[in-house]
Amino acid sequence: MPAPICTLRKLEPTPTTVSFTVSTRAPIETLQARLIHYGFLAVRFLLVAQVLLVLWTKWDSTMVHSNQATIPQWLSDTPTGQWAAMLANAAAVRYLVPICVFSMWILVRREYTEESLLVLRGLGVETTTSSSTYLSTATTRFIPTTSIQDIFIHEAFKGFEVRFYLAIVVEDEEDVVVVFPVRTPAYSPEIKLTRTRLYCRDE
Repeated sequence: MPAPICTLRKLEPTPTTVSFTVSTRAPIETLQARLIHYGFLAVRFLLVAQVLLVLWTKWDSTMVHSNQATIPQWLSDTPTGQWAAMLANAAAVRYLVPICVFSMWILVRREYTEESLLVLRGLGVETTTSSSTYLSTATTRFIPTTSIQDIFIHEAFKGFEVRFYLAIVVEDEEDVVVVFPVRTPAYSPEIKLTRTRLYCRDE
């Protein structure tokens, strides 16, 4: 199975700051792309709410032994509430719960990976990796310049393919910190400027 195509974006907000972002998501620079992207997010949110309503309806009908329902009447009377009640009553718990959990996992799963490297000259670097779901935050780590011993671009083999990767040697750590560990972009001369930007010297 071929690897997703990665895009590399470069941003220089200040003369001493540069950011590199690698993403498997198509760029959303146009208005149409933004509308499609946020439209899909809205649909995902509505579907997650529907799945939760189905589970709530099933729990309300099987676990609560009282005449008072926990679901508001106005919600039960809506087409969405009626559809959830019909589905909850038609399916057994042992089938409905696994299907709903699997559906939730599919809906909250992030379909793309985004990693970034922020270089602050004289201060250090910050690496960020997006989470695999929309429910958790990205993983971020800041490495100060005083802890960086070296930065190098190396090559490694992945199957029959040669991959270039950017690594940071951190003081008092046995393993190097690999930048863009999930999706290694194709070799770009722009990434080679990271060391120059960090140490403010020509290579």
